[in-house]
Amino acid sequence: MSKPVSVLFVCMGNICRSPTAEGVFRHRVEAAGLGHRFHIDSAGTHGYHVGEPPDARSMEYALKRGYDLSAQRSRKVTAEDFENFDHLLAMDHENLKLLKAACPPRHQHKLGLIMSHATRSGSDVVPDPYYGGAKGFDQVLDYIEDATDGLIAALDGRKMG
Repeated sequence: MSKPVSVLFVCMGNICRSPTAEGVFRHRVEAAGLGHRFHIDSAGTHGYHVGEPPDARSMEYALKRGYDLSAQRSRKVTAEDFENFDHLLAMDHENLKLLKAACPPRHQHKLGLIMSHATRSGSDVVPDPYYGGAKGFDQVLDYIEDATDGLIAALDGRKMG
């Protein structure tokens, strides 16, 4: 059996967008019977919330759609992540820029934006819902569901097929 494809989702604090992406992606690959083919995690470019669970609003809105984020804990991106993960997908351009600055040249090809895999949403980034209202958390879920569906299709066809 081949090595699982490893995917790291990245936002700033690892309490809203990236844990949501981790939870949605994990749920959807499990539902598709592909869980054994993936290693999935999330991290932040900043260490503001290391060890903390996801934002309560992120957990609440995710749970309404059947995604349980409660076991996750925030962590900061490490130098080892660039070595150990096949794909490091940022939620927005600013976090992608921070990843590119920290990433060794030999691993730059692993970096990208999660929304590059979206097929239904018109945005190239997942907006940060932290300072907004409920609508922002629903929008994050809409965008991430779209992008993770595209990511699963791309990885299942390209890497798994």
